[in-house]
Amino acid sequence: MKLLHIDSSILGEKSASRTLSGEIVARWRAEIPDLEVTYVDLAAAPLRHLGAGSPAGAQTLENHAEAACEGARDARVLEDFLAANVVVIGAPMYNFTVPSQLKAWINRILVAGKTFRYTASGPVGLAGGKRVIVALSQGGLLKPGDAGEHVESYLRHVFRFVGITDVTFVRAEGLAISPESRQRGIDAALASIPAPRALAA
Repeated sequence: MKLLHIDSSILGEKSASRTLSGEIVARWRAEIPDLEVTYVDLAAAPLRHLGAGSPAGAQTLENHAEAACEGARDARVLEDFLAANVVVIGAPMYNFTVPSQLKAWINRILVAGKTFRYTASGPVGLAGGKRVIVALSQGGLLKPGDAGEHVESYLRHVFRFVGITDVTFVRAEGLAISPESRQRGIDAALASIPAPRALAA
C-alpha cells in the first residue's frame, strides 16, 4: 500500500497541521509495517504557480532547462498522486482558504484526461478508490457552510471532482484564541484521528 503525505504549512515545528498529519501517518506506519510513504513538503520545496511564462523569443538555454525540470516535477506530482492508495494532507487555513502552496499542488493533480474528464452529462472523476485524510488547522471556529470557510468545503469539492468520496477531516480549531484553546484544539484533533483501515477492493 502506498501513502502520499503532503504538508503545506509555513510554520515548521510550530505547525499544528504538521503535528496532526505526522501523527496520522505514524499510526498508518504502525498498523501497516510495509507501508510505502512518499513525503512532500510544499513549503520547503514549493511548486511554481501557474503562469503564462516568458515569450518564446525570450527563452534562453537556461530557461529551457529550468522549464524541463519544472515539467518533470509536475509529472512526478501527478504520478505520486495517482499511485497513492491513501493521501494525508496537512492543510492550515490561511485567510479563509488553503495555503497558496497547496493550491499549486492541486493545480498539478486536476488534469483533464488523467484525474477527470468532461462528458455531455458533466465531469467524471477518474481518480476514485483512494482515501484522503486532511489535517485541518485554523485559528478560529469556522465550520463548513459558514461565510468565509473555504478549506474543508473547497477540498471536499476538489476530491469529489476527481472521483474521491472517502475524505475525512481531522480538525484542530480555535488555535489563535488563547494558549489553552490551542492546546484543547490540538488534543481534540489528536483524539479524533480515525484508525487506519483497509480500503475497499
